[in-house]
Amino acid sequence: MTGRTGLVAAESAGDKAEAKALLERIGVPVARGVVVRAADEAVQAAKGLRAPLVIKPLDGNHGRGVTTGLLTEADLRRAFAEAVRHSRRVIVEEQLPGRDHRILVVDGQVVAVAERAPPRVVGDGVRTVTELVEAVNADPRRGEGHEAALTRIRLDAAAVEVLARQGLALHSVPPPGREVLLRTAANLSAGGTAIDRTAEIHPDNAAIARRAALAIGLDVAGVDLLAPDIGRSIRETGGGVVEVNAAPGLRMHLAPSEGQARDVAQPIIASLYPRGAPARIPVLAVTGTNGKSTVGRMVAHIFKAQGKVVGLTNTSGVYIGDEQIAASDSSGPKSARMVLRDPTVEVAVLECARGGILREGLAFDRCDVGAVLNVQPDHLGLKGIETLEDLAAVKSVVVESVSRRGVSVLNADDPLTIRMARHAGGRVCWFSLRGGEQTPGFVLKHIADGGAAVLHEPDTDEIVLHDRGERRLICRAAGIPATLEGHVLFNVQNALAAAAMAWGAGVSPAAIGEALGSFRSTFEQNPGRMNLHEDHGFRVILDYAHNPDALRALGRVVAALKPPGQRSICMISIPGDRREADIRQMGEIGAEHFDLLVFREAPDNRGRGKGEVMRLLSEGARAAGCAPGRIHEVHEESEAAELCLRLAEPGDLVVLTPTRVEAVWKIIQDFRPQRTPEPGLEELLLEPPHG
Repeated sequence: MTGRTGLVAAESAGDKAEAKALLERIGVPVARGVVVRAADEAVQAAKGLRAPLVIKPLDGNHGRGVTTGLLTEADLRRAFAEAVRHSRRVIVEEQLPGRDHRILVVDGQVVAVAERAPPRVVGDGVRTVTELVEAVNADPRRGEGHEAALTRIRLDAAAVEVLARQGLALHSVPPPGREVLLRTAANLSAGGTAIDRTAEIHPDNAAIARRAALAIGLDVAGVDLLAPDIGRSIRETGGGVVEVNAAPGLRMHLAPSEGQARDVAQPIIASLYPRGAPARIPVLAVTGTNGKSTVGRMVAHIFKAQGKVVGLTNTSGVYIGDEQIAASDSSGPKSARMVLRDPTVEVAVLECARGGILREGLAFDRCDVGAVLNVQPDHLGLKGIETLEDLAAVKSVVVESVSRRGVSVLNADDPLTIRMARHAGGRVCWFSLRGGEQTPGFVLKHIADGGAAVLHEPDTDEIVLHDRGERRLICRAAGIPATLEGHVLFNVQNALAAAAMAWGAGVSPAAIGEALGSFRSTFEQNPGRMNLHEDHGFRVILDYAHNPDALRALGRVVAALKPPGQRSICMISIPGDRREADIRQMGEIGAEHFDLLVFREAPDNRGRGKGEVMRLLSEGARAAGCAPGRIHEVHEESEAAELCLRLAEPGDLVVLTPTRVEAVWKIIQDFRPQRTPEPGLEELLLEPPHG
């Protein structure tokens, strides 16, 4: 039975009278018969049928309760008593001529045929029936139930009844050469044997079996056919279909007593997984120090535009389609497995962070597209990762896991990702902000050799794909709303990576460009990444810049967006488990790029004492020449965000780099500007900087 086996089909096959009526209506030869509920009804029904007769349960299996060759009323009553033990309703029908054959039909095709013989022994004039059966059961191929190729013969009440009809008992000594039947049914589960007849079946008989299975609706069916000679049409010799079975046994074909074994598993598997049909959904994995979440959301947006249900993981949560099913940092293998197990997901886009890779590895054996965006100094000194080279080795796992026919997406502007090309799986597709005349030499050679690259050409502002000697336009960078008309260069770079990943998974350049044209850096589409709010008379940028490189890139965006003569105000922090040098560097970068600095503590200082992170940030800022009057320190994130908004005047640019993204966004939305500060406000919110 497979996942395609229908419940209605299986139920129809189980009701032998209903199945027979279905077959008769389409011209399949079947035995005439009647369904009865009492022995007297069986006797009465027999008068209208031609002997010999068969009695069997309406919905039995494995040959239980089946008696053949019935001629007398006494035989009928005994057989009814046996059949009614297995079903309240019993079939009385004419016994068709011929030997018992099981025809296995898979996906409408005959794949194996076995002639089945009831269990029997041959007398030798010396041993009793019991002793002869013991000798047959000693065959190593026989076991209990379905544990072996053949089943041991049972000497039970049914066997005693069959012996009695032959004038024998268990203690009888049959003469030499006499065949002694022990069952009338030929099922292997009752101790029968099988002879392969696959190569001998007549085309008419095969066609009848096919039509019978299809009429019932079974994808895998065992059709029981009685035929005097399976090599001749039953339309000439007599015979017919007696049953169509759901969940048929395969032992008689895999290991017949005589003849060729048939690999019947192969056609069953082939029907479920046709050659060339995809057995896996596309898996796209992205890692790097900065940009992972935005690239993942861009890729998911592209596939959603293609009508696909996308499973996405990132530091904000797990998303299936438009629904967020988990709200937490979900950039590890556990969350990825949640996506890969979801039956509705058609494309998986998985953010793979350093921590999860070190802790558990990846959630998949291989991916179709893997991308490493960059390697920057972040998380150094943690879990044995001391150098940038160590960090690069961890992140390179993603592209090393790309399948042979997949695509590895690498940043041609990052020296450490360039080195990963030697070990990357599949084809390499480079991406670079330095297109046109600035294209790096190794990328030009790669393109000349037919390789793939997605480049931003600054002169024309075009994002283009090079592949196999062709140049194809994707879109203009300024046409992507998330780039704020091209000013946000790191989102241009993110778009390059996303375009390369989507192309690697089979999306056309035109479709990629069209989808990117509707990707905005709003809180709804990309929470915590370059979200712009403009309703307070000044601009507010919310961005999760949590390391020096990200803060430096954000500072360049602010320089491009800030009106001349206006101030920039920035809330800055960094997790406490970073190195002291990294924390001080965040202060230095803040001093270089922003006019007013509000340093805060993270909700969890990860081992550092209260106020220590702010102290190190302030030290870094002052070392860079920042005047003490430009620095404020506020412990709580919510109070620090509120202060930044209160300090802003019309035309200023406020930058908030939060830990709790949703909470800070709500503060921005709920804020009501007060043109005249309330007395004592700054005294309530500000604490004097250290030193």
